[in-house]
Amino acid sequence: MAGSSDCFSPGFKPAPYWWEASPQEPDRQTPLPSSADVVVIGAGYTGLHAALQTARAGLDTVVVDAEAAGFGCSTRNGGQISTSVKPSFSVLKRRYGEDLAVRTLKEGQASLDHVADFVTTEKLDCDFGVVGRFHGAHTSGQYDKLARDCEARHPGFETGAWMVSRDRQRTELGTDAYHGGMVLPRHASLDPGKYHAGLLRVARSAGANIVGFCQVNDLKRTPQGFEVSTSKGTMRAGKVIVATNGYTGPLTPWQQRRVIPIGSYVIATEEIPADTMNRLFPTDRILSDTRKLVYYYRPSPDRKRILFGGRVSLQETDPRKSGPKLLAELVRLFPELAEIRISHSWAGIVAFTFDTLMHCGEDNNLFYAMGYCGSGVGMAGYLGSRVGKVAARVDKDLGAFGDIPFQTRPFYSGKPWFLGPSVAVYRLRDRLGI
Repeated sequence: MAGSSDCFSPGFKPAPYWWEASPQEPDRQTPLPSSADVVVIGAGYTGLHAALQTARAGLDTVVVDAEAAGFGCSTRNGGQISTSVKPSFSVLKRRYGEDLAVRTLKEGQASLDHVADFVTTEKLDCDFGVVGRFHGAHTSGQYDKLARDCEARHPGFETGAWMVSRDRQRTELGTDAYHGGMVLPRHASLDPGKYHAGLLRVARSAGANIVGFCQVNDLKRTPQGFEVSTSKGTMRAGKVIVATNGYTGPLTPWQQRRVIPIGSYVIATEEIPADTMNRLFPTDRILSDTRKLVYYYRPSPDRKRILFGGRVSLQETDPRKSGPKLLAELVRLFPELAEIRISHSWAGIVAFTFDTLMHCGEDNNLFYAMGYCGSGVGMAGYLGSRVGKVAARVDKDLGAFGDIPFQTRPFYSGKPWFLGPSVAVYRLRDRLGI
């Protein structure tokens, strides 16, 4: 079944599964004001959290988005929340020194806490849960590496992680494809569509004006601030917050040269019998593995489907082509799902960076936060909130990610020509277990 043309269910939709419970808003025909204290470009997690802070500080705040609010990866992700920071403490210490390394990892933990606190404080109904993560080792060598990382704990950012050997693996996951793995108990999950819808409601209640289907075509500095030219008219703005992440383009060329847009693809299966789901997924944990071309997956919040994502293509945008590739990987892990079909298949664009760290900053009242490297569910809201507070001048500190230089490379203009060779190398390394 996997990889064949009949792997789609009769009611298949080439759209995010999350949109079933949280449909995209139609164009409200919201009029564009002529001016604002703050204009936020992008109505995903970053932009809405930033707007919430500026609006609550009393600043007239307008959020614009080229599509419906949340059309991008904020409603297209897998709903997994981690501590976000990919480089290890030793790598960070070598790059930036111990103090900044510790601050960076603490920011990662703070981003995870931020989501939990926000959901609780704002009473969001988004299926949030601290379910933990099982991170599978795709080779025995990777298991040993995970074990060393698990033992090398640093005071100040304990993860509480523990190792699960291969002979005990089925207590976590019904497959023998991994060589054991690590459990990270603090990691969490949510329904991204419901989370975004709740965030949108909270931002509007705070006074933020959200204008969807409003493409920003030009951004110019003026003596008073900025002139923001859009498809619905022109605004004057005292401050601008760029919250475009993987969709960053030539409107902000400095930022565009520093993020690498990468497609991320997800499928949802048709409903699976409860006994099969309980056997394959005895816990509600989110799941990932140690391959360079990582796969991430989980049971749906109602435990009726499997949501399975990964980076299976470079430029493919047709979910009917990326979907069978993901299903083939799912069946490789769980052979008894050979007859299961796909109900939804979709894609989004995430932003990686050259140092695999997220970044935020300010340039004379132009603020930005982006480059979440596939960990944006927690970090986008956290850094958006920090940027919003600094833009509102209720805080002065952007934190560790504002202190780390935002790198680019010579001749890079935002089109990642190097991804093809890199992915080929990573795929070979994964296959060889390197």
